[in-house]
Amino acid sequence: MTIIKDDYGKDYKVSDLQSFKNHIEKYHSCNGKGDGSLHEENGYWFRVTEDFYNYIMSL
Repeated sequence: MTIIKDDYGKDYKVSDLQSFKNHIEKYHSCNGKGDGSLHEENGYWFRVTEDFYNYIMSL
């Protein structure tokens, strides 16, 4: 299990990291970069910036 911080500093436990990465890549990126969109998951919020995208993909 992987723990990441959301935009409000709350710890979010990612139960299926590969599924999370696939979703971010499919719906929140363009040409291999974060597109600045907002991802909500179970009450946690993540702005998908280039830095966040690169961090998630490096996990």
